[in-house]
Amino acid sequence: MIQDLKNNFGHLFEDSLLNEINQVGTYKDLPEGFKMMEIGDYVRSMPLLISGAIKILREDNDGDELLLYFLERGDTCAMTLTCCLGQTKSEIRAIAEKDTTLVMVPIEKMEQWSEKYKSWRKFVFESYYSRLNELFATIDSIAFLNMDERLLKYLQEKSRISETKTVYNTHQEIAYELHSSRVVISRLLKKLENLGKIELHRSYILLKNI
Repeated sequence: MIQDLKNNFGHLFEDSLLNEINQVGTYKDLPEGFKMMEIGDYVRSMPLLISGAIKILREDNDGDELLLYFLERGDTCAMTLTCCLGQTKSEIRAIAEKDTTLVMVPIEKMEQWSEKYKSWRKFVFESYYSRLNELFATIDSIAFLNMDERLLKYLQEKSRISETKTVYNTHQEIAYELHSSRVVISRLLKKLENLGKIELHRSYILLKNI
């Protein structure tokens, strides 16, 4: 585990902090689709991503989901940090977007390291800043972009995260994550296909000119 930590966080943390993370952290491999956190759960540890990606979702009163942002290699989750520090229940759902490896750090270490290591404090603040900007981007997308523009942006992000031109989400799954309906998403996907931007297949979507 120490080598993975050095490869992904060595440019951020000093060796003494990396060694402490190695001593107290729990190494986990999550398969694609694994739900690592549910809304209402108490947060006992925070994740440091070694590889893969995790999607962070919110849920409205009707049970519909909205994709907020993705966590990738070298990231942690600001909402998890907030819940850890406040010892409150999670307000987000976290699901592995693809096979993911991470290190879970006990919450009691967070305050200790904030006092002991300047690099840890900087990492936490920068993580808050990055996730806040991503939330702003999501809000801007909802407020200012048409659904077809949001869908196009969603497909581009999915392709970037998975490092492939193939998106395996169903029309219904895309509708959930964009807080829309399957009928609307299917219509807009067909429009993108007619424009030559994608190819629709039974179990996947092939991105061509986006």
